[in-house]
Amino acid sequence: MRQKVIGLVSLLAPAFVGALSGGACSSTNNPLADTLGGTADKLCGPCGHLKTGDVGISGNAKLDGFFSAVAKLNDATASINGDFNANIDALSQVYGVANFDASANIDTKVDALIASIKGEFKADLKGGVTLNYTPAECHASVNVAIQAQAQCEAKAGCDAKVNPGEVDVQCEGECTGSCSGTCTGGVPTCQVDASAKCEGKCEGTCTFDAAATCDGTCHGKCSGTCSAMDGSGNCNGTCDGKCDGSCDLNAAATCSGTCSGSCEVSAEAKCSGGEAPHCSGTCKGSCNANCTGKVTPPSASASCDATADCQAQASAQANATIDCTPPSVDLSYDFSASASGDASAQADFKAHLAELKVRGIAILQGFSRYDVIIHGKTDASGNVIVQAPVATLTASVKDLVNNAGSIAADVPVFRLGCAVDAFGEAGTALSTIATNGTANLKAQAKFVTAFTSGFSS
Repeated sequence: MRQKVIGLVSLLAPAFVGALSGGACSSTNNPLADTLGGTADKLCGPCGHLKTGDVGISGNAKLDGFFSAVAKLNDATASINGDFNANIDALSQVYGVANFDASANIDTKVDALIASIKGEFKADLKGGVTLNYTPAECHASVNVAIQAQAQCEAKAGCDAKVNPGEVDVQCEGECTGSCSGTCTGGVPTCQVDASAKCEGKCEGTCTFDAAATCDGTCHGKCSGTCSAMDGSGNCNGTCDGKCDGSCDLNAAATCSGTCSGSCEVSAEAKCSGGEAPHCSGTCKGSCNANCTGKVTPPSASASCDATADCQAQASAQANATIDCTPPSVDLSYDFSASASGDASAQADFKAHLAELKVRGIAILQGFSRYDVIIHGKTDASGNVIVQAPVATLTASVKDLVNNAGSIAADVPVFRLGCAVDAFGEAGTALSTIATNGTANLKAQAKFVTAFTSGFSS
């Protein structure tokens, strides 16, 4: 990956140096500075930099969008790695890693920490720790895409006005919200209340019109045996006969009555208020919530020639700011015979485990995000639903090479040198991300594998 990125940068650099030659903000590189004196500095001001998050470096919407996406990606990877290192160092102190050296190689620190945790588990537990968890869910930032689109079109001179809460975003991937389009790999559903009839399957509570079989918890009269009764003598548990009342369903099922919860509907159906159904699968259409896939924001202007270019860079910025929900983790264990009679050992173990759970969840969340940034995401069938942001931005480099001349013509003369300098920064950042990504992911994957196996592997 690193050689590929550097190769692309080496292609683009000469193209931009040639196309953009003729100016910079500083007097040393600006051939107009001698003629204009201090006027050049007043017109231009200092060059912006990726590392400080400056926008408007070149004055070209497409180029500045690329710079912004690279800056966001660089910040994201630096933050993930920094947090991982800090969590490993903190856990090493908690578990009393022998000869701990904060300056040691991250692989060395991870190996030492895993060995220390396994040692404590072996000494204090019978059978180790059983871990059940729900993985983190990662998605592109829809709001970032919308705001980037509006800023880009405004910079291009369009009358860009947008309210992020009132726009539709095209999502080619998994949508965790309503989908005005085709939903595949998931069943469209509508949220309904207790008075609503559900023609499809109901997930939640079904209030029967007449006594019926209840696969769940029956609240009411049971014609057979009920596993638990309430204070009024009504069934409040599983019923092996027919339930006359309501049923808290264990899973989505046909409801011969009214449904409270979610109701499966056809793809073309509309929910209450005319809203599109919720889609938990792949949405090819407008998504009003989180999107795990390619995000294409709407134009913020009724008529704007820069819309297509702006959408490309806005999508890149959205994918560069991939966000992930924290995973859900439950831990269970039994103390060994020796620890069962040692209150102090039990207290220490519980304190250590509490810290491990908190920091382990944070590491899992960061690893999920980092993995998507470097490798992208595929569905169960191997179809790509999220292009790796690193790969997307590398492909953008090729596009910039092919369009260097037209881009240069659109860069204000006093920003030409700034554009060349910023592109050098972007190339360095992409190379660093690609180079460090594999090594950092390896160290994180090692800890994640140990953590999710209860440190038994």
